[in-house]
Amino acid sequence: MTALADAVLAALRSAAQAEKAQASFYRALAALAEADSPELAERVNGLVADEQHHLSRLVARLLELGVPAAIAPSAVASVGLEDWEPAARQRERAEIDRYVSLLNLDLDARTRALIEEFLEVERRHEQQLGGKWMGA
Repeated sequence: MTALADAVLAALRSAAQAEKAQASFYRALAALAEADSPELAERVNGLVADEQHHLSRLVARLLELGVPAAIAPSAVASVGLEDWEPAARQRERAEIDRYVSLLNLDLDARTRALIEEFLEVERRHEQQLGGKWMGA
């Protein structure tokens, strides 16, 4: 395996870890919102669904590439419902930057298509802070 291939695999593992953290962040927010704001809980659960979908597809792709894809548990960032949107937008911007960086690597066509799809969804997340943009 070349150094470049190692860099790609490391970047994919890092992206999977970040998606796990992002899903945990939104899951915690959804739990907070359930009691007081069912509409907000539903909106945030859409984000959970997309981030979890990204995580699952990244792990599957790593396994397809023959790489163990164990993802360590992530700490959940603490944020209240009153100030979640700026924190979420900042986190979404970090995801966009991560996927743009990944696209600058020497990716195979299948992985590139996956990352391009994720990037489009993350841009929607940043704009709308809502989810369920991922297809099956």
